[in-house]
Amino acid sequence: MKTYNGIYADGREERIVYPLGGIGAGMIGLEGTGALSNVSLRGKPDLLNQPLLFSTLTVLGEKPAARILEGPVPEWKVFDFRNGPNGGAAGGQNGRNYGLPRMKSSSFISRFPFATIELADSSLPVSVSLQGWSPFIPSNADHSSLPVAGLEYTFRNESAENVDIVYSFHTYNFMSMGLGESAVRQTQGGFVLSQSPAPGQAWAEGAFCAAVDQPNAASVHTKWFRGPIWYDEMTMLWKTIEAGGQNPVNLPEGEEEYSGPGGSLYVPLQLKPGEAKRICLRLSWYVPVTDQRHGPVSKEIENADDRYHIPWYAGKFSGIEEVDLFWREHYMALRGRTDAFTKHFYSTDVPDEILEAVSANLSILKSPTVMRQKDGRLWAWEGSFDMEGSCYGTCTHVWNYAQGLPHLFPVLERGMRQSELTEGQNEAGHQAFRLPLPIQPAVHHDHSAADGQLGGIMKVYREWRISGDIVWLRMLWPKIETSLHYAMETWDPDRHGVLVEPHHNTYDIEFWGPDPMCSSIYLGALKAASLMSEALEFDGTIYAQLYRKGRSYMENILFNGEYFEQQTMWEGLRAEQPTAGLDAGNVQYSPEAYGIYMREGPKYQYTRGCLADGLLGAWLAENCGLGEILDPQLVKSHLLSVYKHNFRADLSEHVNPQRPGFAFGRESGLLLCTWPRGGEPTLPLQYSHEVWSGIEYQVASHLLLHGCREEALKIVRSCRDRYDGRIRNPFAEYECGLWYGRAMASYALFGAYYGIRYDAVEKTLYMRQSAPDNFSSFIAVSTGFGTVGRRGGVPFAEMAEGFIDIMHYCLE
Repeated sequence: MKTYNGIYADGREERIVYPLGGIGAGMIGLEGTGALSNVSLRGKPDLLNQPLLFSTLTVLGEKPAARILEGPVPEWKVFDFRNGPNGGAAGGQNGRNYGLPRMKSSSFISRFPFATIELADSSLPVSVSLQGWSPFIPSNADHSSLPVAGLEYTFRNESAENVDIVYSFHTYNFMSMGLGESAVRQTQGGFVLSQSPAPGQAWAEGAFCAAVDQPNAASVHTKWFRGPIWYDEMTMLWKTIEAGGQNPVNLPEGEEEYSGPGGSLYVPLQLKPGEAKRICLRLSWYVPVTDQRHGPVSKEIENADDRYHIPWYAGKFSGIEEVDLFWREHYMALRGRTDAFTKHFYSTDVPDEILEAVSANLSILKSPTVMRQKDGRLWAWEGSFDMEGSCYGTCTHVWNYAQGLPHLFPVLERGMRQSELTEGQNEAGHQAFRLPLPIQPAVHHDHSAADGQLGGIMKVYREWRISGDIVWLRMLWPKIETSLHYAMETWDPDRHGVLVEPHHNTYDIEFWGPDPMCSSIYLGALKAASLMSEALEFDGTIYAQLYRKGRSYMENILFNGEYFEQQTMWEGLRAEQPTAGLDAGNVQYSPEAYGIYMREGPKYQYTRGCLADGLLGAWLAENCGLGEILDPQLVKSHLLSVYKHNFRADLSEHVNPQRPGFAFGRESGLLLCTWPRGGEPTLPLQYSHEVWSGIEYQVASHLLLHGCREEALKIVRSCRDRYDGRIRNPFAEYECGLWYGRAMASYALFGAYYGIRYDAVEKTLYMRQSAPDNFSSFIAVSTGFGTVGRRGGVPFAEMAEGFIDIMHYCLE
């Protein structure tokens, strides 16, 4: 039986790339074998950027031995066409270090944001443990957004004799862009790789620093042997490594100022029998401006310096020297606070599969999917492709699902609401579901996304309840009302309380006629508006009445006795009918497809289908603190129907003409949609036969909220079994790009298991009545983080950092 939240070994570590870096600050990937790769420091994914940067161990003595501090090269890399310059696999992996001796075995374990790799080689008297990390302190977004990473190597003498060793770190100047001047220079305990900007190419500037915590012991080489062809550089570098750094390059007279192609640092250590010593390698980087700008804008930014994305940290630090100094001076304090988070997070009494699912997807916040601009606001892709982000603009309907950020870093989530309602929304209330980068007023010539726009109203309610800040809510209220009235006029002009007119959604198409997925989000938005207007002492009667009307419509018309289904409509609407050869919303009708339309209606509807996302709005409402918006018995019936009809323990016989890579063959997974009562359209919902992990987590956490624990855990285990490290990276779930934002729906599993929720407006901590008398659970609020639960049936709260103001405990 597979264990979860455990050790990845025996080949399961070979697909791991674990993000190290700050929120929106770029990433260095730590592989499960100890290698460093996927270096993405310039404001975009650059997952094929795998420069030579590596650590080594040299054991001195009569028979010196040198090893790269990595496990064996994964077999899949040998003939990987994505991996390597100069022809990659077909060029013999020219430029890689695969041919150099390395440790014989490796294993990997994550305790987010710490990753520990054990390296062993029985021919050496020394064992090695590597721990990689970067700061992650809930409620402190700035310290969690630093462009830094730590690599801590611990060496233990396993022999009965004293052992002399040398640790060393080496890298080519991968910051060099081949433009302007590049250099490698010494700094305290290490070296800096730099690239100066060329005229008109400010985006080329950048710097990377590597330094150790023992500056007086370190020997730093910045003048590598020159010889870019026929492997001269690596040949001479390895000779220096074998000698423990004792044979530096002899430069011709007059070239002492020469800056070589790379840098190295060496630290000698002596270990007594059984003794262990640690070397902390501090990595930091600084790119003051990128070449990134995305999406149409309504007005060009006048200041040329602000036309491109400037990372948040570039507004806080003047250069790499300041970043390195801050990292050096605050390293231990930041580590201690991060360790406090990890200890409280992993003390949670939830099943291991839930802990693994939640923690694995927190890595999204450290991936290049997420960016943070100079004013501190967050902007994100949907996911990360190899060389660019996938689908720009903090897409509102994808990020509807992400439940981690609002609790861990509420200030960043509130910034997203403000961006949606200001730069993303025009005076009429039309909301662009993709924002430009840098964030600025969007163009409104495209459709809005009903699920994203209406979900945003619920999320404003959530942010208010998390923060307790009614001043912030009052400031946004006019924009919220404008947004909701736009939705009412556009998609529900006859005030049925459900969305009737074609409405764009996360499936990249329009639903025609009332569908439970988007209409449930509409109900949640109406209920949220009613409650917010009441708190602000405005008249919200219209919202309350329309909510009740829409709820009746869904429960009496869209519920088929087992689950909620779509009531497809296309005639008699205000919307224009599709035309052959032309686009209708985001869908094109070929002559053949138009013939199907004439018989069945619009493409890509789910009609009588059982949609896994069918009650997305009800799930989001509960996660936003709105409670039930539909009859809970009908909701439970729908969820159990989804499990019954859509979950497949074996996909070998499943027909999927769409994207099979997410789950196929003997794997298991939850299908997006099935038609247990027949009626599948000729051209059904275009993703219906696929498996998306974010929706699996949404359904599983919703099942937990309704007491269906075994069904929920089976779905979670199915997903984690697919991301087991042999085929897929366990720390990079994907849908349209790696580190896909929707997968952060997994965070909802935490609160759902014991019903933990804190309301800062009421100052009340909620937990489920059926929760055991003795349990503990991690909690993050806007003012800190810690552990809550019950001991002997008595609720408790213990904060690791900050405070939580609890006046009442409530069992639901």
